[in-house]
Amino acid sequence: MTAEPRPRRRRDTPPPRAGGSEAEVLRGFLDYLRESIAAKVEGAPEPEARAAAVPSGTNLLGLLNHLTYVERSLFLGKRVADWPATFHAAPADGVAEVVARYREAVAEANSALDTCTGLGAPVPRPRSDDPAPSVRWALAHMIEETGRHAGHADILRELIDGSTGR
Repeated sequence: MTAEPRPRRRRDTPPPRAGGSEAEVLRGFLDYLRESIAAKVEGAPEPEARAAAVPSGTNLLGLLNHLTYVERSLFLGKRVADWPATFHAAPADGVAEVVARYREAVAEANSALDTCTGLGAPVPRPRSDDPAPSVRWALAHMIEETGRHAGHADILRELIDGSTGR
């Protein structure tokens, strides 16, 4: 009798102990979730990372591609004309390209956040005609959005190759 291969289990990473200020806690949790979902997608086998594992069509590359657009829209003021389309990575983009683009968007978003004067201030926008939410609201929303999709990614990755853990 041949034993089934054991699923890969990544070491679980506990939530951050990120400073004492509200801004440090919010940014710490957001960065924790960002790293978690990027790690879920990183190294996923292709073409499974693009394949829909649920009836809605949700897949790993689409989730991370979508979060790239959300980061750029929320923190950099980039306009998105078709939100549903953001859930689909370009056919030529593989796992490495989607992960790299996401990490670049996160770095740009963090640079923009570094210029903010406080949580009540508006998120910087390149155009003054584009109303911006407060930094506090933007961080809370991005934590919710990233956490939600990181949960989806957990399930999808486990279905693909049995990989679990943060």
